[in-house]
Amino acid sequence: MLTPCLTETPLVTLKHLKIALAATLCVGSATTVFAQNSAPPVAKVTAATPPPKLIVMVAVDQFSADLFAEYRGKFTGGLARLASGVVFPSGYQAHGATETCPGHATILTGSHPGRAGIVANNYFDLSVARDDKRVYCAEDESVAGTASGGGKYAPSVNHLLVPTLGDLMKARDPKAQVVSVAGKDRAAIMMGGRQADELMWLAPTGLTSYRGTALSPTAAQAGAAIAAAIAQPRPGLALPADCTAHDIAIPVGDKGATVGTGRMARDAGDFRRFMASPEADGAVLATAAALRQVRKMGEGSGTDLLIVGLSATDYVGHGAGTEGSEMCLQMMGLDRELGDFFARLDATGIDYAVALTADHGGHDMPERNRQNGWPAAERVDRALDPDALGKAVAEKLGLPQPLLYGDGPFGDMYLSKALTPAQRKAAQDEILARLRAHPQIEAVITADELANRPISNRAPDTWSLHDKLRASFHPDRSGDFVVVLKPRVTPIPESGLGYVATHGSVWDYDRRVPMLFWRKGLTGFEQPNAVMTVDILPTLASLIGLPVDAGKIDGRCLDLLSGTDSSCR
Repeated sequence: MLTPCLTETPLVTLKHLKIALAATLCVGSATTVFAQNSAPPVAKVTAATPPPKLIVMVAVDQFSADLFAEYRGKFTGGLARLASGVVFPSGYQAHGATETCPGHATILTGSHPGRAGIVANNYFDLSVARDDKRVYCAEDESVAGTASGGGKYAPSVNHLLVPTLGDLMKARDPKAQVVSVAGKDRAAIMMGGRQADELMWLAPTGLTSYRGTALSPTAAQAGAAIAAAIAQPRPGLALPADCTAHDIAIPVGDKGATVGTGRMARDAGDFRRFMASPEADGAVLATAAALRQVRKMGEGSGTDLLIVGLSATDYVGHGAGTEGSEMCLQMMGLDRELGDFFARLDATGIDYAVALTADHGGHDMPERNRQNGWPAAERVDRALDPDALGKAVAEKLGLPQPLLYGDGPFGDMYLSKALTPAQRKAAQDEILARLRAHPQIEAVITADELANRPISNRAPDTWSLHDKLRASFHPDRSGDFVVVLKPRVTPIPESGLGYVATHGSVWDYDRRVPMLFWRKGLTGFEQPNAVMTVDILPTLASLIGLPVDAGKIDGRCLDLLSGTDSSCR
């Protein structure tokens, strides 16, 4: 049920934000919206139907196909609406590096990470002038005094090598409006591209954007309201009946701490806990709704693009796993917040279309997995840490240190550039031999094995290990070799409050995501065959009549019309 704009919802309190934005968010009472929703059905969408006036692209961080399937029958709000549209339950982030930045980069570029240049959240460039050779995917490392960690970097879109849907729309029609709002900077940036009219993300101060970029008055107002909400403590949420089966404590660490029974209470000013709740997603959606209304997006002669990156599911998954009360509360809250957002759009009368997907999937913490039918689930051996491994090999072979660079115990690994060719070969041979002999390692694949391999054109559910890694490979940014852990080996050596589970693997629990499309008058159907997130750009481009050079992307248009009619023009 849609509540009036100044009323708190039962699950998530956003009173401060809704009051501060009352002038832009109050689109009418619940009765008014109901009356509009009760109007005669709109005409069926066909190939002859004009393009929608507004495209809404929603990316839910770590919303795996498994989570969608598990909770689908419990959704009653926005996710239920989308599930009544065109559903591809087996969408794929087809590549191997299933992390946040590469995943978001695929959604509105139509390009795998290898083409887009976004090979990981962090990669190493041993030629950069600064001491910190780790490069964040969405930073400008050339800015003096910056570092990749600790929030000291300068956010940037520079590393994205391909245009986004918004960039293409602006190139065709400079009057087309593109707005990108997200919980994380890399989500807003990688989907928003270079030509967005407004681009912002959540911060402890409310909302922020690129260095030196002032927020618009509406965004500044929203940011102040969000900051005020963060400054207030939040009591624990009531646990819905549908969540009671998930309310089981799982021990973490050796100090008696547990996860699995959390209620998302937080102290005043606790930004981390704010981000790990539907409250953060509600803030992003409320801001997006306000910007749409003030900018009159969807009310002009062409089509506008509103991009929404919802990050809370990822924070919940990392901090508490995917199967506890915390994730159940998040799924119910996400469904409610999306439902409220769509109801506000409905009340405008705008013809809008929605696409929703995720940047990657995820799997549960090994401690709970072992209780729930997967006894082989385990945490990674500390000996696989690249610093420790590199030090051991350097000492054995008498090589200079640091020898090996990596962002963790799996993924891209980089050998020091100070090595002679002979030293390099000796080091790589020794490291690969040690890794391949380790019981937690599935494979180690070198850059030479990937460099000349073409991108697979087969369905993503049939891809080999090499196919997956090739889609993430860029010759100037990827490592000298890639380490692949065996299934259900969590690359976090010990559990502890704050970070108990993760993603990033080549396995399908991290690759599979839902892909949902909805528009009034669009006949819903379900297509269970495997498709890819790189298919979203050509699908939406066709929907709005925007030509795309098929030779410059990796995706294909998905037909959203049932029967012999086709939305792929």
